[in-house]
Order: sequence, then C-alpha cells, then structure tokens
Amino acid sequence: MVHDDRADGVTAPPAEDADGGPGQGKHVRGKHVPERKCVLSGEVSPRAGLIRLALGPDGTIAPDVRAKAGGRGAWIGVDRPALEVAIAKGKLKGGLARAFKNGAFTIPADLPDQIEAALRRATLDRLGLEARAGTLLTGSDKIADAARKGAVALLLHAADASADGNRKLDQALRVGRGDEGGSSRGLVIPADRAILSMALGRENVVHIALIAPAAAARVTDALGRWRGFIGRDDGVDPCDMDSQGPTAHRNESEGFVSE
Repeated sequence: MVHDDRADGVTAPPAEDADGGPGQGKHVRGKHVPERKCVLSGEVSPRAGLIRLALGPDGTIAPDVRAKAGGRGAWIGVDRPALEVAIAKGKLKGGLARAFKNGAFTIPADLPDQIEAALRRATLDRLGLEARAGTLLTGSDKIADAARKGAVALLLHAADASADGNRKLDQALRVGRGDEGGSSRGLVIPADRAILSMALGRENVVHIALIAPAAAARVTDALGRWRGFIGRDDGVDPCDMDSQGPTAHRNESEGFVSE
C-alpha cells in the first residue's frame, strides 16, 4: 500500500509509505491520530512515536525523523540496540524489501548513528524554537521561582547538571504542584550544558523550564523519541504526564512498534 503524505503538508514529490493504501489512524477524544505499521513487527502504532526511513533517489536508506522527505518510506519503532541486531541479522533488509517489494536499496552501516543524530537535532531544534517563542525559561533562580508558583509545565536538566541543583529545582516543582514529598521531577536530557547553550543561543544552560503546556507537549514528544531510541531510562519520569502528550507514557524499551 502507499500512503500519501501530502495531507501533512509535503509538496512534490509526495512522501509515500511503503505499505500503501489510505492513511491509517484512529480518533482520540475526537482528534485523528495517524498510525503506521512497523516493517519489523507488523504492529500498528501512532506515527508520532515511530521513525520513518526514506528511500533516496540513489537507493540509499536514510532517516526521515520529521516525516517530510518525498518519495518512498517505511516505518520502524525500535530502540538503537534492537535496530543494530535487526541490521546485523538481515531483518531490517528483509522487512524493507517486503515493504518496498524491491531489494534494490542500500542500508548504510552508520544508519543507527544517523538516526540518533537526527533525533538529537530535532529535539535541540524544538528547544531552540520554543526559546525564540518565549515559552521556556533558563536560569536556576527564574526556574525555581516559576516552579514554586506552579507555572512550570516541564522541567529539564542537562546531563552534566549537579545532583544538588536537580534536587533543589525538583523540590520547587513539587511545592508548586502541591506535591511535596511526591515523585514529580525533571527529565534529564542526554546533552550537556555546552550543547544546550548552543541550541538555545544562551550562556550556561543547565536547566530548562517549559512554561506553556503545549510547548511542554512538543518538547516531550521530541525528547521522548530521542531518549527512547538510545534506550535511555534513568527512572526519571516527566514532570506532568498529562501535559506532555501520549509519548510521555511510551515504554522507552518496548522494541518494535508499528506504522
């Protein structure tokens, strides 16, 4: 079947899902949720939690994490360790060959690296966009003040943030939510302060607070896909599961899902 991605704003040549047919999806609270099938498991899941692999004009498979590239594509829902096994055992090649009904393509040896880099870039770009839109705060004092007032929808910590700094802001978050003694805390980003500072165009970004629920949901979706792919599960849960979208609840080590 072939799914036409023109409904997502893609211009010619339109993106096509390898299994074709009319767009799959379901409705949640009256909202249409696009779904796709994983070429490895055959299962169907919301598209937002999956990774699209695009077939380039030269026959090379490349990640299309924003699902905007034209031409043929197939979807996977897999973490990096599982993908590496699937590549080594020829399962990915077989799945793509069945999806495209053609084995004339090349899977680059560094495909897992490419996917991880693309997911990382998508997350950092999203943070940059939110910074320019004024929907996030940086600076421990500003974040602590907003958190105690209950104005923080999502709290993030750099990978190299100090444990003490994390604890103080996590506690401020719980105070603002009336959850003192509870378990609300920030998410750890798999990037250090130097990378975050560059992404946001600000100095010494160690902690980030999203102050708009919609912005928190967008960042949580992007960050959840990145952390899910690299198999990162520190036992750190999103600050506010309800405000951060469905992928906040996704098991980051669930393996193959679908398109």
